Amino acid sequence: MTELWRLTATDLAARIRRREASAREATAAALARLDAVNPRINAVIAHDPAAALAAADAVDAALGRGEDPGSLAGVPVTVKVNADQEGWPTTNGLRLQEGLVATQDSPVVANLRRAGAVILGRTNTPAFSLRWFTRNSLHGATRNPRDPALTPGGSSGGAAAATAAGVGAIGHGTDIGGSIRYPAYACGIHGLRPTLGRIPAWNASAADRFIGGQLMAVSGPLARSIADLRLGLAAMSAADARDPWWTPAPLEGPAYPKRAALCIAPEGMPVDPAIVRALHDAAARLVAAGWQVEEVDALPPLGECARLQATLWLAEMRRGGNTAIAREADPDALAVYGFMERLSPAPDLDAFQDALQRRLTLLREWLLFLERYPVALMPVSGALPFPDHADVESFEGFQRVIAAQLPQVGLPVLSLPGLAVSTGLAGTAPVGVQLVAGRYREDILLAAAEAIEAGGTPPSPIDPA
Repeated sequence: MTELWRLTATDLAARIRRREASAREATAAALARLDAVNPRINAVIAHDPAAALAAADAVDAALGRGEDPGSLAGVPVTVKVNADQEGWPTTNGLRLQEGLVATQDSPVVANLRRAGAVILGRTNTPAFSLRWFTRNSLHGATRNPRDPALTPGGSSGGAAAATAAGVGAIGHGTDIGGSIRYPAYACGIHGLRPTLGRIPAWNASAADRFIGGQLMAVSGPLARSIADLRLGLAAMSAADARDPWWTPAPLEGPAYPKRAALCIAPEGMPVDPAIVRALHDAAARLVAAGWQVEEVDALPPLGECARLQATLWLAEMRRGGNTAIAREADPDALAVYGFMERLSPAPDLDAFQDALQRRLTLLREWLLFLERYPVALMPVSGALPFPDHADVESFEGFQRVIAAQLPQVGLPVLSLPGLAVSTGLAGTAPVGVQLVAGRYREDILLAAAEAIEAGGTPPSPIDPA
């Protein structure tokens, strides 16, 4: 019999509903897996086995009474440590917030619980969730379970590493500049950045964000199968009035032409040959599934969007975030924030307003493009997963990293959804592709991703290297 921790969320929930396995058995198996592998990867930085087993027992009791425990009945999941979870500190990787204990669940955590998920533990993030690498002075470094010499990605590096290693079937992550998509890519799993307003999110433990963070930051699922992303999205996206951005958009939109635009090197950026091969292979899988794929030389602007993203995000960081970074004195955060400031001068009020105005123009260009091509197929990154902590070695190294990440950074300012699809390995390095669609068309992304996944084998949990 297959060990329960190896199962996808979709399979596991079905077995628990049929009473072929209990939620307690599934949770006990996941906790044992956590104990076995987490010391090597440091993905989960806090957990309470007794509370997890009690939540599992509640699912089993509901099933015993003939009640519906939810779509994620008994499925073990993890929650990123920058989201409020009642009774736990929302550290965001900071010593400054070690005592910031949440008094209520954030909407996304509440939605997971209502769907019957069992929260296994809290996953690591870099200080301030600021990097595509995962290390901080409070919780330490997370390691990539496929190759410890490579970054596990960030900022949802703990979520990706845990999910890849079989510590939970679905990981909660957040994304403001690639923080779901890149860790999924780096760890060889799948990750969905949904449209702004699709999944409600809010931390009562902190003040509301400024407009840059409001427009760009979202929560979303990471998983080992596309079906699990679909399941996780549906569970996480239930209504919650605490998030004014939440939008009651249907999970399935109107019919669309199965047409995709393939762009190998957006804006002429260098792309590793292994990624080029993965893109062509993904396009071929789409064609085999009945899609029409047209290779295009150019997409609507990404570089300009990335510059606007930095302008709006750093405007937020410059209003108190810089003081907190100095107080925390995390070496990585100090280095990265300093590099970012060098690349993006502080705007005056006119420049800030110009950035918001230009955002609308660029979003219009993208929406018109996505009417013609409902899916854009492009790299997640121009490079294979970086050597761990390559961004803090030098300013020049940081510039190389951020240049390769253009396909991720260019999208959040537009609030568009994106999906990183794992397609295999290049040596020990995971490789994958990115899909982009119009607002609230995660259904198109998932359909295209399923066609790509069907041409290969969905990633299985791995034993850490």
